[in-house]
Amino acid sequence: MKRKYRNLKQAFFIGLVAAIGFSGCKKFLAVNDNPNNPDHGDPTLLLPTTQAAISQVIGNQFQVFGNIWAEYWTQSPVASQYKSMDQYAPLNTDFDRPWLNLYRVALINADLITKNTGAGLENVKGIAYLMKAYSYQVATDAFGDVPLSQALQPTVYPNPVYDKQQVVYDSIFMYISKAMPLLKANAASPGAQDMIYNGDMSKWIAFANTLELRAYLRLSSVDQATAQAGIAALYQTNPTFLTEDATITYTSTGGNENPFYNEATSPTLGKIQNVVASSTVVDEFKKNNDPRLAKFYTLFIDKIAPVDSLESIPQGSYLSNVNKKVSPPSPLVGGQANDPTSATAPVKLMSVAESYFLQAEAVARGWAAGDVTALYKQGIQASFTATGAGDATTYIASAPDGLPALTAAVGNVKDEVKAIITQKYYAMCGFQGFEAWNEWRRTGYPTFLVQSAASTIEPGQMPLRMLYPNSELTSNLHFPGVVPITTPVWWGISNP
Repeated sequence: MKRKYRNLKQAFFIGLVAAIGFSGCKKFLAVNDNPNNPDHGDPTLLLPTTQAAISQVIGNQFQVFGNIWAEYWTQSPVASQYKSMDQYAPLNTDFDRPWLNLYRVALINADLITKNTGAGLENVKGIAYLMKAYSYQVATDAFGDVPLSQALQPTVYPNPVYDKQQVVYDSIFMYISKAMPLLKANAASPGAQDMIYNGDMSKWIAFANTLELRAYLRLSSVDQATAQAGIAALYQTNPTFLTEDATITYTSTGGNENPFYNEATSPTLGKIQNVVASSTVVDEFKKNNDPRLAKFYTLFIDKIAPVDSLESIPQGSYLSNVNKKVSPPSPLVGGQANDPTSATAPVKLMSVAESYFLQAEAVARGWAAGDVTALYKQGIQASFTATGAGDATTYIASAPDGLPALTAAVGNVKDEVKAIITQKYYAMCGFQGFEAWNEWRRTGYPTFLVQSAASTIEPGQMPLRMLYPNSELTSNLHFPGVVPITTPVWWGISNP
C-alpha cells in the first residue's frame, strides 16, 4: 500500500527539508525554540522532519551516485550535470548537502526524540532509534569513519571526532536493540506523523529485524564470526521481516515531489534529462528477456517499424554518442525529468524484494534456517509485483540468471550468494541505487560491471567510497584527511 502525505504538516516538513538541502544551510532545522534543550523538542514535529531528511539523501544525491556507480544510469549525451560522477571525479562539495541532511537534520532530530522525557513516547522513540541506526549506516557505508560519539553534542559542533567504522556498526546494532522494547510498548502511536508506516508498530518491528539482518550481512567479508553469531541470535527471536516496502511516497504538489524529480525540474536544471539507460544493466536485462526492462526505463516507439525499443549507451560513453537518442529512467523510479508522473515516485529505504534476498543469503551461508530457493523466488516475485511486471514464474524458470543460476550453484555457497546478489541487483534498479552499489562493494556481485568510458582514474579501478564533504574539510578541526574514492571502506573488498 502506498502512502501519500496525510496532512499539511508532513508536506510542510518535506518541503522545508528540501529547501534547506538546496540552500546548504548549516544550522539546525528550526523546529525547536532551543535545539540544545532535548526536553523541548516536540516529537510529533521532529519525526516527520527526520524521515523527510533521510529520504532527501536516499532519494536524491545518493540515488544519483548509486545509480550511476551501480551502472543503472549514465550521463546523457545531451546534458552535462553528472559528468563528474561518470568520470569518477566527484568534488568534496558534492557531499555537503547529504552530510547536512544526515547530521544536522535527521540524526540531530532523532536524537532529540530519544532524549525527550515526556510520557507515553515509547513508540515514537523506538522509531527514532531505528532512524538513527539507519542514518548512521548510510553515513558510514558512504564515507567510512564518521563522527559518532561526539556527533550530536551541540557544545562540540562543528568539531566532533571521527569514530572507526567498526564502532559505528556496533552503535547500529545497539540502537536497534534499544528500539525493540520501545516498539513493543503499549504507548501512543505517532499515527500519521510517521510518514513510512503510519505508526504501525508491527511493521516497524519487521523493519528493525530486516535492518539488523542487512547490517550483519554487511560484515560478511570483514568479520564473518560476528555476522554469523549476530544472525543466529536474531533468528532465535523468531523474527518477522519486511513484507511491505519502507517508503515515503510523494505528491505532485510543488516542493513535495520525489526528491530527484524535484531537483530535475528546478530552475537550475530545467527538466533537462541528465541521466539515461546504461548498457551495462540493459544488456543483462535483455539477455534474460526480463519484462522489468520496460518498467525501469522509458521505451521509444520506432516510427518506421512500430515496435517498442529501448536505447542505451555504454557506461560513460556520452562523448561518443552525442547524437544518439537514449532511453531515460522511467517515471516509476522518478527518473524522467519531463514527465510529471515522476513526481509521485516513492523513495524506498528498504524493499520487500531486498528483505527476501537478505534472508536467502543468510540461509545460503548457513547462518540461518530456511529454504533458499523459496526465498529467492519470493524476492524475484516481489520485484515483479512492485514494478507491475506481473507473474514471475516463467522468468524464474527460464532466465539464465533466474532459477537455473541458483540450481547450478547448489552446494557452492559462493555461487549461491552470487545468484542471490545478482537478482537483488536487478530488483534494485532505479529505486535503490545506493544500496546496490553497497552490495557490489561488499560482494563483488554482479560481476559484469565495467569501468566507465569516461573514467579519470587508473584502469581497472572503480569508486569504492564517497568523499568527505567540503564542509567538514573547512570547518572540523578533527577532519581525518582526504581518502581517495578507490580506497575500500572497512567492510568492503579491495577488488570487487
